[in-house]
Amino acid sequence: MADKTARTIEGRRLSRTDITELGQPSLPVHLVDCDFEEADLAGLEFEGWSFEKCRFGRTDLRGANLEGAKFTACRGPFADFSGADLPEVTFQGCDFNNASFVEARVNDTTFTGCKLTGANLTRLRAMGISFKDTLLSAARLPGLSFRKARIEGVDFSMADLARCDFRAAVFDRCSLREANVVDARFEDADLRGADLGGLRLIDAKKFKGATISREQAGMLLAELGLNVR
Repeated sequence: MADKTARTIEGRRLSRTDITELGQPSLPVHLVDCDFEEADLAGLEFEGWSFEKCRFGRTDLRGANLEGAKFTACRGPFADFSGADLPEVTFQGCDFNNASFVEARVNDTTFTGCKLTGANLTRLRAMGISFKDTLLSAARLPGLSFRKARIEGVDFSMADLARCDFRAAVFDRCSLREANVVDARFEDADLRGADLGGLRLIDAKKFKGATISREQAGMLLAELGLNVR
């Protein structure tokens, strides 16, 4: 829900100049069904703004300040948030496939019900980021920490999870099918709620210290041609 003090702009195609003018005076703005596709918005101020059903295809948001912003049902394939400030930003029901978040600053940043297929989240300046019911298939998230997190409804299939920290994490309705987990840590993680399809016995050591189900263990043993009864 938009802030009652926010100005609402609806159904417009907005340029860099328009955004600069809207930011004067410095009050929150609620944007509905607005078009920012391929716009240059790098380095601009959007603190506390909210975006609903807006379009950000290939929009340049590098280095923008989006602290406390809210994105609801927005679409932004190949949008560029590289180096942007995203603390306390919420993404709800958005599709930002193939977007770049390289070196973005995140703190209590949340993605719920989103599509981030192929997104690049490398080298995040991270204090805290969470995903729920979100598609991260083929996304790049190397080195992120999910330690002690409860990870619900997240599809990491074919994602780059190298060096990620999943220690003591609990997976619920998740997929790690064919994900790259080289040097990731899974000590005390509960993987019983994760799809480990495509995992070979030779790869099992990558999940050392984790808990898996009998069914998952049977899948691994089937790689040796053994039957579990």
